[in-house]
Amino acid sequence: MNKTSFAVYAESITKKYKDVTAADNISLGVNEGEIYGLIGPDGAGKTTMLRIIAGILKPDSGSVYVCGHSCDTEHDAVKDSIAYMSQKFGLYPDLTVWENIKFYADLYGVEKHGLKEHIEDLLDFSYMRPFKKRQAGRLSGGMKQKLQLVCALVHKPEVLLLDEPTNGVDPVSRRDFWKILYKLVADGMTIVMSTAYLDEAERCSRIGLMNAGRVIAEGSPDEVVKNSGLNMLSVRCGNCRKASATLKKEFGADRVHAFGDKFRIFSADISADRKKLTEMSADFIVTDEIPVLEDIFMSMQKDMSADDRILSRVTDDIARRSGESLKVTGLTKKFGDFTAVNSINLTVPYGEIFGFLGPNGAGKSTTIKMLCGLLPPTSGSGRVGGMDVMKDAEKIKASIGYMSQKFSLYEDLKVYENIDFYGGIYGLKNAELERRRDWALELSGLRDRKNEMTSVLVGGWRQRLALACSILHKPSIVFLDEPTSGADPASRRLFWAIINELALHGVTVFVSTHYMEEAEYCDRLALIFRGEMIAMGRPDVLKSEMMRDNIIEVKVNRPQDYIEDLTAVRGVMDVSLFGAGLHLRTEDISAEEGIAGFFRERKISADVRKVLPSMEDVFVSMIEKADPEGKNV
Repeated sequence: MNKTSFAVYAESITKKYKDVTAADNISLGVNEGEIYGLIGPDGAGKTTMLRIIAGILKPDSGSVYVCGHSCDTEHDAVKDSIAYMSQKFGLYPDLTVWENIKFYADLYGVEKHGLKEHIEDLLDFSYMRPFKKRQAGRLSGGMKQKLQLVCALVHKPEVLLLDEPTNGVDPVSRRDFWKILYKLVADGMTIVMSTAYLDEAERCSRIGLMNAGRVIAEGSPDEVVKNSGLNMLSVRCGNCRKASATLKKEFGADRVHAFGDKFRIFSADISADRKKLTEMSADFIVTDEIPVLEDIFMSMQKDMSADDRILSRVTDDIARRSGESLKVTGLTKKFGDFTAVNSINLTVPYGEIFGFLGPNGAGKSTTIKMLCGLLPPTSGSGRVGGMDVMKDAEKIKASIGYMSQKFSLYEDLKVYENIDFYGGIYGLKNAELERRRDWALELSGLRDRKNEMTSVLVGGWRQRLALACSILHKPSIVFLDEPTSGADPASRRLFWAIINELALHGVTVFVSTHYMEEAEYCDRLALIFRGEMIAMGRPDVLKSEMMRDNIIEVKVNRPQDYIEDLTAVRGVMDVSLFGAGLHLRTEDISAEEGIAGFFRERKISADVRKVLPSMEDVFVSMIEKADPEGKNV
C-alpha cells in the first residue's frame, strides 16, 4: 500500500500489554472522505488501534501516517490533522455548551478571528444552538455526545477518530448523530470509528473485522458478508424463550442466536434445516435470511460450552416466588420546579422481564432509583417486594439486586475483592460468602482472573462481574439500568440468556435498554417520555397497535443521499436510517409504488418493500409524535 494515497495508513502495527497482544501486525489504509469502521469482540484491539492512530499510544513496532504525516516524527502536523473522541466524555459539566466549545478552541489554538461565527455554524450544524447557554452537566446523553463531537470539530480536522461514539444513546439521538457524520463525510472529512452497534457498522464505507488483535476481514460491509459464505434461516415463534432450549439442542448452541423477535440459525443445508424446523413445530415461521454483520460476528463465537456451564449455575439457591413483585401508584419525583417522573402507575408480577424504554433524560434512571430505595419519591405510593417505597427504603436496598449504568464496581479492587465487598454489604459471611464467591466467579467467567485488578477488565467481562455482584445475595427482584451498553453482541446475547434463566425461575427483572432488538426479549415494555408513561404492553402488541402506519424498507447504495427527497414523496410521513438502508413511515400502502417510482425515474437500483415494523420504528414514531418539533433533550 502507498501511504501517501490514504488519509490514514497503518503498517505492521504491533502492541502488547504484558502477555496480551492487542495489535498483532496490523496493516490498513483508510481512504479520504470515507467512514471506516473497526468492529470486533470486547478486547479485540479496536480502542488500541484508535489510540495508536491518534498518537496517544506508541506501538511496539510499525508505523502510522495521517494525511501523509508520520506519527513518529511529525507530531504537531498529525495533531493539527485529527480530532479524537474517546468513550468517556471530556466535557466540563459546570461550563455552558458555548463555554465548553470555546475552551476546546483555546486548547487547539484556534485563531480568534472568525471564531464566534465558526462556533455558531457548528451549533447550527449539530442542532445545538437552542442549548448554547445550558450547562453541559444538564444535557441529556445524546446532547452530550453531540457537544463532545462539536468540541472535537472546532479546529477543523481532516480526520475524525470516534471510539464507540453512540454508546448509551437512544435511537432518536443515534439517528441524528449519524446524519451529522454523513454531512461531515459529504464535506470531505475522513472518519475512523469503532462501534458496538453492528447496524451502524453496516453504514460504513468499509470495515475491518478484528479479533484477538488481528484484522481478519476487510472491505465494504456487503463484501465482508458475501465473502463469509454463511447461509441463514430465521425462526419466529409464539414463545421464543421456551423454544430457545429446543432449538439449541437440535442444532447446537453455536448455530443458534436470538435476534430481536426471532432466532437466526447458521445452516449448512438450507433445505434440510428448513424441513427439520417445519417438522419440529407448526408454530414456527421459517424464512431464508440474508446474512448481516451480526451473523458473522456471532459465527466467530465457536466454543459455547463455557456459556452453558454459566447458565446452569445462574439460579443456584434462588427461591421461587409468585404474586406481585412491585406495584406503584402515582409515583412522582420533582427536583425543584422540574418534574423528572410524573405520576407513574405500574404493576409487575414475579418472573416477568419488564423493559423500560425512553430517550436520554426521559426519567428511566430516576424511576429505577426510586423503586430501589435510592431516591425518595416526592409523592405517590407503592411497594417493592412487599416493602413500602416511602418508609422502607433501607430494607428495599438490602433485598433487591441493582446494577447501575456505571456498573458500580471499584476499579482499584481486584475481582474477588469486589465480590467480597458486595458480599459483606449484603451480610454474607464465612462459608456462605466463600460459596457465593465461587458461584460469582463461575457466573462472570473470571475464575482464572480473580486476582486481576477490575480496572483491566473490558466491557463484557466487567458487566458480567457487576451482574454477579448485584445478585450475590439471591434477590427475587433485580433492577438493571442499561446493563449491556457498549457490550459486543456475544456478551449481550449471554447477558440476556442469564436474564431469561432468572425469569424462568421466578425472578423479576426490571431492565432499561437502548438496544431495540433487546426490547423484543421482554415480556412487557413501557415507554417513558418527559417523565410520563406514554405506552405499555407486550412488544408484539405495541408494534401492532401503536404502529397503524406502514413501514417501507429501502435498500440502496448511499441511502443518506435520499432522505430529504424521499420525505417529499406523497404519503411519506417520515424517513429514517435503519441499518444499512432506510425505513419510511407511510400513511397508505399505495405510497410504496410512489417510492419505487422515485428510484425508477432516476434509474437508481433500489430494493423497495413493505416490512413489519421493528421496535425501533415504534420507538422513533412515538417519540416524534410526542415531540414533533424535536425539542427533547
